[in-house]
Amino acid sequence: MVYGGAPWSRRGPRRIGHPSATVGQREPSPPVDAVDPSCDTRQVGLCEQVFDRSSRVDRNDPRHWLLALCAIRGINWSLLAREAQRADGVDRLRSGHVAEDSNQAEAARELISEHADKIEPLMERVRRELEVAVRHGARLITVLDEDYPTNLRLIFNLPPFLFVRGELTQDDAYSVAVVGTREASEEGVAKARKMARALTADGVTVVSGMAAGVDTAAHEAALDAGGRTIAVLGTGVAHTYPKQNLGLAERIAAGGALVSQFWPSTPPSSYTFPRRNVVTSGISQGTVVIEATSTSGAKMQARLALEHGKRVFLIRSLVTDQPWAQKYVGRGAIVVSEVGDVIQHLRSPRAVSELVGDRQLALNLDG
Repeated sequence: MVYGGAPWSRRGPRRIGHPSATVGQREPSPPVDAVDPSCDTRQVGLCEQVFDRSSRVDRNDPRHWLLALCAIRGINWSLLAREAQRADGVDRLRSGHVAEDSNQAEAARELISEHADKIEPLMERVRRELEVAVRHGARLITVLDEDYPTNLRLIFNLPPFLFVRGELTQDDAYSVAVVGTREASEEGVAKARKMARALTADGVTVVSGMAAGVDTAAHEAALDAGGRTIAVLGTGVAHTYPKQNLGLAERIAAGGALVSQFWPSTPPSSYTFPRRNVVTSGISQGTVVIEATSTSGAKMQARLALEHGKRVFLIRSLVTDQPWAQKYVGRGAIVVSEVGDVIQHLRSPRAVSELVGDRQLALNLDG
């Protein structure tokens, strides 16, 4: 079924020549921050100049149309991300065409049709969020962009966009997440640091969630060793959580990247942190769990990584102590004693790109 609606069907040039090769992404719409402390009031003129360049909504830019679709309350973001990667994906979405055959797809068709004459509020939401991103030094990357993380393209519930502070590189495809409990023991912190340092020594980008405990130890150790690290945020880029990691966040932005799958204004909440685990798993090749109980978010990430077809590495002591870890070994998780047990399972960035190319070809043939 294809819906008309002139506002959605107007075509515009693509940003690039062709599209780049459970827990869903159905997002509520938290309010945009009214006050933004990062814009120095002594430099208001400069901020306004930046807004003019970077926060203006361009209706010829398919990335902005993708964000407008994401602003429709109740629409599934992962579905939009998958559909947008097909040939002429955003144009097809704007006309109400969804190739997938699922309940999510049918709901998306109906929602797009219902909003065909409500474009202005959606574009205004996009403009406001882009303005918040600019104020916080973040840039937009979408599934339409060539620099969207290659590992992330390989999961089924990928986000349609990211806001990034710092820089992502192609070599970040050679990456591993190091995660664990916020209430880590001294031994757990020491193991996280040791693993992060060893991964860094082999040129691996260390990914984590910037939470207290194991995450913080992993980020700090990677930076202290002169390596790269990526923090996947459980908030929008306008927020730092926990507050005590503000200094760490600035170090990561300078020597790696802060990445958020949420609208920039999104505050921390009960729904954001489980979804953060999806991207932490997806943006890396595998997940090392250092220390985690059966109720830990790190256990959830291990489950997601298995569902994503990623490698799950469990520290031997964790498997000895935790029944859930023993069960995960039966599901395919790998018990590790040293960093070499992790490294031997990693692909080169080029190999990951080839997998993405195969996935893109399959999407286009299916669409």
